[in-house]
Amino acid sequence: MKGMRTLLVAVGLLLSARAEAQPNIILLLADDQDWTGLSTPMHPSIPNSKSDFYRTPNLEKFAAQGMRFSAAYAPAPVCSPTRIALQTGMSPAKLRWTKASPAEDGHKLIEAENRKSIRPEEVTIAELLKSAGYATAHYGKWHLSGGGPASHGYDESDGDTGNRDADKFVDPNPVDIFGMGARAAAFMEKQAKAGNPFFLQMSYHALHRPENALKGTRDFYAKQTPGRMHSAVDRAAITTDLDTGVGRLLADIERLGLTGKTYVIYMSDNGGGGGRGGLRPLTAGKGGVWEGGIRVPLIVRGPGIAANSWSHQRVVGYDFLPTFCGWAGVKTALPRGLEGGDFSHLLTGSTEPVMRAREELVFHFPHYQGDTPHSAILLGNFKLLKFYETGERQLFDLDKDLAERTNLAATEPEVATKLEQRLAQYLKEVGAAMPKPNPSYDPAKEPQSKGGGKGGKGGGKKKEAAK
Repeated sequence: MKGMRTLLVAVGLLLSARAEAQPNIILLLADDQDWTGLSTPMHPSIPNSKSDFYRTPNLEKFAAQGMRFSAAYAPAPVCSPTRIALQTGMSPAKLRWTKASPAEDGHKLIEAENRKSIRPEEVTIAELLKSAGYATAHYGKWHLSGGGPASHGYDESDGDTGNRDADKFVDPNPVDIFGMGARAAAFMEKQAKAGNPFFLQMSYHALHRPENALKGTRDFYAKQTPGRMHSAVDRAAITTDLDTGVGRLLADIERLGLTGKTYVIYMSDNGGGGGRGGLRPLTAGKGGVWEGGIRVPLIVRGPGIAANSWSHQRVVGYDFLPTFCGWAGVKTALPRGLEGGDFSHLLTGSTEPVMRAREELVFHFPHYQGDTPHSAILLGNFKLLKFYETGERQLFDLDKDLAERTNLAATEPEVATKLEQRLAQYLKEVGAAMPKPNPSYDPAKEPQSKGGGKGGKGGGKKKEAAK
């Protein structure tokens, strides 16, 4: 009997030590928040990489406690393709899920095939972390169907939610920011008392429904002098309300004594666009793979990360899965075909690039929304965009031209051709869905919205894109 008690004590101590060694992981995902959408800069030498109107004091403080990434990318320029890529560690092109809104008909090309539901066999971050003993929760916008988070490894969630589920939440709980926070606090407290490591994903609906922002916040901004780059009162207000929600969550982490053993990651699901003319350092926005559609805020705080530090290496959202699994000590084999790489070495100050299956990053958007169907490939300091209606190539040196204003395709034809070939090879190898010629195309009946989705560079009448 004594031997059995000794064994049980030893096992208990072993499990306790294991839980202590496994950090908690919290992913905060904003919706439609631009690279310039915070009041803290996303690049130390680009002053207008922060907003000149929106105020986010809690995220300013949070950024000063951790590392900011100046070259972080959402996997897609729209929401649900980014979300499936985050869950699975693979690109939207490989997953053949590249758009969120319905296809537009009547254009020169037929948009590529696109699915709308996560599959049962697709392995998620939550399922992998559960295999390492983590409790898991997902609050807010799921937008992946497939039975909701509970069917894909999450112990607690708000169910199979989408864009419209937060519309009913107004002052004093705009788009459920504070309701989500209360549920998250209860989950964290329960796991802390049980001694369980946990993974928590907060998929905020904000910045959707800016008109739902707190009246007091809207009144505050109505009295402020508009910025030269940003001036929309409702968008500013919902941005600050989201910041308040993040601040409360960070305070709960501190209250529960979890700060020193918890990684907190803040990111947006895609670029937001907005801002006036040449004042904004990026071109275009949501619905296009110009920098404005895919380059997003990324801030990470946690054990061993130096305060007020920076990384200028490229990180993409599907790098999260292998990174989180590394932190958690996951022993289960990672999914075959994984495209993301572990970026944890960057958090120690390393300047070595993230090691992935491929050196290049590809962003594939074979749809009409922010532009005509197009893709982009990033390799080294060059970025090539390929437009499928015309075959046009646009080449940019991002080190010198982050705003993508000077097309080098004519002056650097060898570079453009090399990247175009590499892009085509990648899309073929992963089986990406491609747009096809429209046999019924009638130029006289082309929709006015051609290439004019939210934030795009294309001409024509702009319409609000489905998110």
